[in-house]
Amino acid sequence: MDFVMVGQADTPGLRWFRQGLWQTLRAYGHVFQEEPTPDIRLVLNFTNPSRPRPFRRKSQGTFVASIVELPGPPADFLKTCYPILVRALSNLLIVLIPGTHATSSDGIRWEAHFVTLELGHYVEACREDEADFFERIYRRLAPLAQARLVINNEFHPDLPPELWKGNERTEKLKEAGRFLASLNLLPAPFPLEEILPPRDFQHVKRLYGLGGLSYGNLSVREDTERFWMSASGVDKGNLQVIGRDILLVKGYDAERNLILLSVPPHIEPRRVSVDAIEHWMIYREHPQVGAIIHVHAWMEGIPVTTVNYPCGTWELAAEVAELVRQSPDPARAVIGLRNHGITVTGRDLDDIMERLRGRVIPQVPME
Repeated sequence: MDFVMVGQADTPGLRWFRQGLWQTLRAYGHVFQEEPTPDIRLVLNFTNPSRPRPFRRKSQGTFVASIVELPGPPADFLKTCYPILVRALSNLLIVLIPGTHATSSDGIRWEAHFVTLELGHYVEACREDEADFFERIYRRLAPLAQARLVINNEFHPDLPPELWKGNERTEKLKEAGRFLASLNLLPAPFPLEEILPPRDFQHVKRLYGLGGLSYGNLSVREDTERFWMSASGVDKGNLQVIGRDILLVKGYDAERNLILLSVPPHIEPRRVSVDAIEHWMIYREHPQVGAIIHVHAWMEGIPVTTVNYPCGTWELAAEVAELVRQSPDPARAVIGLRNHGITVTGRDLDDIMERLRGRVIPQVPME
């Protein structure tokens, strides 16, 4: 994996972190580039939290981790730091905080707070052993940077006219979305257009086709090959238009790495949820699975993925699919996505909603 470091490490803490991370990446055989190339794999963007400078990548395969330093922990970490992540056009934000302000036990020299696009927030602390600290930072960072996105869509205007307004399964999908909203399990979509200047907003739309960030998704099987799924960046509690809010996934083209969708010819389609590849894997292997819901919530006593891979990556989908496969009943599995949320399979949407009622915990444990 090639990597590059950009921006100014203009504090002693950032310079120390830059050097330590550079040495660790090099020790693992990763190749340092003096300047970014269009296909660079990892960009470490050192920037200012009050004026974060974005790195405008040229390829979806480029993973950007922005790194800032704060004098102390903010009262609301995600509220303060999530906009920094977005403004820097990053996949991940690492926030360094001096140990004199650490809220945990004594002896901490630095805290490195990780903030992810999926609203994850977890911490690695540095005490005396700097080599161990940077080893832990590397173990957190490297799997994410090397994961492969499966987020591109190909729209085919071949949805049969009798499905242009949906059917009983899409009506059930709308009902399930309203149910999740009633449990307060659907955070409001993050308004990218309000936080980014027009140039950066257009850059994000061109590169990822995103018009906003929203959290959670749901799907229902249509037949042996196809399933309906919520779109990306929409309010899941108010799903309405077929082809815009709800899309029919009809396959995955592995050679071209594309999710294939059937849409009405008269609708400007939105992209399907980035987790479509995960749902596709599960439906393909388990005919008895009739519906899937993913929310940023938790349940006790469930199997959990080992790495918090980004949404929309093949690695996350494969790990969730493997845990579903290992479940006593894959048709009624509950899988924890580390520092992220849960994926729940069911024989139908009513089955999932009944099992969530009264058992789901809104707060995802971070570790």
